[in-house]
Amino acid sequence: MLKDFYNLLTERGFLHQSTDEKGIKEILSKETTGYIGFDCTSDSLHVGSLLPLMLLRLFQKCGHKPIILIGGGTTLIGDPSGKDETRRILHKNDIDSNKKKLTDIFKKFLSFDKSKSNCALMVDNYEWLCTLNLISFLRDIGSKFSINRMLGLESIKQRLNREQHLSFLEFNYSIFQAYDFMILNQKYNCEIQFGGSDQWGNIVSGIDLVKKEKNKQVYGLTSPLVTSATGKKMGKTSTGAIWLSESKLSVMDFWQYWRNTDDKDVIKFLKLFTEIESREIENFKNFKGSGLNELKVLLANEVTSLCHGKDKAKNVEVESKKIRDSLNIDSSTIDKCKQKISIRKETLDKGITLKQILVDLKLSNSNGESKRLIEQGAVKINQNIIEDKDILITKENFIAHPDKKKFYYSIVFVGKKKYGLVELVS
Repeated sequence: MLKDFYNLLTERGFLHQSTDEKGIKEILSKETTGYIGFDCTSDSLHVGSLLPLMLLRLFQKCGHKPIILIGGGTTLIGDPSGKDETRRILHKNDIDSNKKKLTDIFKKFLSFDKSKSNCALMVDNYEWLCTLNLISFLRDIGSKFSINRMLGLESIKQRLNREQHLSFLEFNYSIFQAYDFMILNQKYNCEIQFGGSDQWGNIVSGIDLVKKEKNKQVYGLTSPLVTSATGKKMGKTSTGAIWLSESKLSVMDFWQYWRNTDDKDVIKFLKLFTEIESREIENFKNFKGSGLNELKVLLANEVTSLCHGKDKAKNVEVESKKIRDSLNIDSSTIDKCKQKISIRKETLDKGITLKQILVDLKLSNSNGESKRLIEQGAVKINQNIIEDKDILITKENFIAHPDKKKFYYSIVFVGKKKYGLVELVS
């Protein structure tokens, strides 16, 4: 039984704009095929790509057929949307390697069970873009595009207005994306393309091309580019990108990212990045204090479960709770802690500052930032607030390991949410 996908999108905050609300609702009254494209510029996706993945997951759960379009061909060109400079040109071997690793991520969010009519499909646009004849393509497809209109695309205007380099290769990206939509419609009867709000111009170009070439009506729908309460674009932090692959970011760091969500973003993120029913989330709106902190743990567990599995999500929650709640942590918690460094006794004897420890634990980006954090009273060693910005770490700052003789540890906290573990080894 089909669920009301369009209204669910609106209710949960996925919808930014659509080309034809009435037409889209009409095609969604039956099983419909829709797609999102992902270029292979990296061997992982970051959390900025989580929203389109959740949208496709919801699309399939509502009874429709999702297509993941892998941009093996368009990655050779580079999408200028939202970019200040030309992307690095990747070799085909690098793209193929990235594609294999991205496939593992997609399989966590969508069902590719061929026994179901709405099983997900994964296709690569290299299949048709690599066989194009330049003269025929320019005559048959390029002739359908107006330079005047292409210059009006937001991705193009931004680069030109800033007088930033825009290659002829990138300028044609919109044409190739439009061509993808036409091919997917022709081969799989794909009737709707999804994307971020920065893809609106490219999506509309595809709709126009299908109408001119095939005399068929297709549709487009975009989601907002998600930002935090501070106005920052999701996906990157001061310490780097928040990757969806464990090989590029530990499960603990991933979990902590969501656990540290700004109070103002918790409800929005629960709607976008979890499958908790909307009615239940509405009941959370007035939560404050400890209740709000519990919601952040719920958010972290739900998102981490989707990306890394329930067992790993539970393990990092338990590890985090043990370290926060008590200094008498067990041996396994110390051994499993990812945010950890080891210091030899000789190094301690020579003298090492807390400022450097904060940098080594990646709790700070520089000695200067460490100094400011200490002066603000934001840093604790174990349960003791440190006020001396030049303090040297000594053996007195360490606690005896519960299970190992002559083995000591110390927990360094920054604020209420960030921490790291220091081992003193002989």
